[in-house]
Amino acid sequence: MSDSTDRKHCEHVERVTLYALHSLPPDEAAHLDAHISLCAVCQEELDQLRPMIDYFVDWTCNGMRISDSVRERLAQRISVELGREILLPTTRTAAEPDWESVAPGISCKLLATDEERERVSMLVRLAPGVEYPPHTHGGVEELHLLDGELWINDRKLFPGDYNRAEPGTTDRRVWTETGCTCVLVTSTGDMLR
Repeated sequence: MSDSTDRKHCEHVERVTLYALHSLPPDEAAHLDAHISLCAVCQEELDQLRPMIDYFVDWTCNGMRISDSVRERLAQRISVELGREILLPTTRTAAEPDWESVAPGISCKLLATDEERERVSMLVRLAPGVEYPPHTHGGVEELHLLDGELWINDRKLFPGDYNRAEPGTTDRRVWTETGCTCVLVTSTGDMLR
C-alpha cells in the first residue's frame, strides 16, 4: 500500500499534529500517546512533524521585528501620502535576559531574584531526553509547565499543569521525553544530590 492509502486507514492521524503541538487535553493526549506507540502510520506522521516543530520552537521572534530604519522610512512614506507628518510611538526595549546553558540540555532564563527571601524565578528549558539532577527543596518550589511534557517522580505533567513541592521534599527523578519549558519559582537553598 502507498503512504497516502495507509493514512486513510488510520482515523487518528489527523490528530497527531495537535498531539505534537501539545494542544490536546491531557486525557486525549494520553489516549493518543498509547495509540501512537502501536500505530506505524501515526508514528511516521509524528516523526515527520517533530523537526518542523523543533525548528519553530527555537525560532526567535527578533527576526520578525521591523528595524528602526524601516519604521522611519515607512513613516515618511505614509506622511507624504497623508500630506502631514505622523509621529511614531516611542519604543521601549527592556533588556531581556538571555538563555544560559547550565548543564547539557538544560537552559535557564533568570527572571527575578529575591535575595532577602532566598527565592528565584526563572524560565527553564530541558531538551528531549534530559534528566534534571535529583534534589531536595530548600523552600517551596512552584512549577508551571508551558510546553512539552515533564515527569516529576511518578507524575507526568502536561502544558498548563502546576506542581508545588514543599520544603524538605525530594524530587528523585525529573525528566522529559519530549523536551519542555516551564516557569520555576524556587529556593536558592535547594540541594542537588
